[in-house]
Amino acid sequence: MARVGGRNSALAWTVGLACALVVGGLVWIAAPLVPGLVGFVGGQLGGSASGPVAGDGDVEAAGPPTECRELYDTSVWRSLVWSDESILTPSTDAPATMAPALVDALAPAVRLTCGWTGPEGSVSTTLADVPTDAGAIARTALSVQGYTCEERDRRTRCVREDGDDRETIDIVGGLWVSTLESGWRPSGYVDVVADRVWGAR
Repeated sequence: MARVGGRNSALAWTVGLACALVVGGLVWIAAPLVPGLVGFVGGQLGGSASGPVAGDGDVEAAGPPTECRELYDTSVWRSLVWSDESILTPSTDAPATMAPALVDALAPAVRLTCGWTGPEGSVSTTLADVPTDAGAIARTALSVQGYTCEERDRRTRCVREDGDDRETIDIVGGLWVSTLESGWRPSGYVDVVADRVWGAR
């Protein structure tokens, strides 16, 4: 085959290699953005890269949430998945708490625990079934352990802050929601979770 005049094989190989290196460099630079992009797209579609989800986050479920995505409205969900290097770990672990004796006494039957970790710290929320008199028991027990407890529309809420840690325990009837925020305090998190749980009842 005749060569095309003016074409230099060495130059063509050099330019091709340079282009490949540039493309590879761009891919390497963009790689850290992929998890956030996947999380954002998952949130827009009502899904999550961290686990299965159902429907639009702003549509209330027929009952208490059965998976982590249902605990959050769209605004809080986006703030969580867009946080740098944030990781969601769903489980049925016992509540993360500063009041282990109360947890042992009430023996919550955990429905789900949603643990978030990120550069700022961690947030762990547990939804569980407890005895119907758990609110009164918690109020009495926690008031002498540095918690501030109050009644809100049949809901017992106890809060304790200790350095970078803040724990909020909400109980209505036989349903318990606790959140331990360690260093990381997403805006509106606790109230949104409580509203999502009891707003669906």
